[in-house]
Amino acid sequence: MKPSRAAQRRHLPTSPFKPPLPAPPVKEFEPGDQVTHDKHGLGRVLEVEGQAVLVDFGTVKARIVAPYAKLFKL
Repeated sequence: MKPSRAAQRRHLPTSPFKPPLPAPPVKEFEPGDQVTHDKHGLGRVLEVEGQAVLVDFGTVKARIVAPYAKLFKL
């Protein structure tokens, strides 16, 4: 059985609170892109697997899943 997810509440126009910020766009990578990671350092994207990328950092190959918070394209 899957755990239930909380439903996202809609923002009412009469609310005194600001509406929630939209989700940031998902970063897109292609094989061959040179990237940097806060923990692993410099690397190159080997393949893209849906919502994950396989990156070769020289000493280690890591599979990093979206939203790629610490992965940046150079």
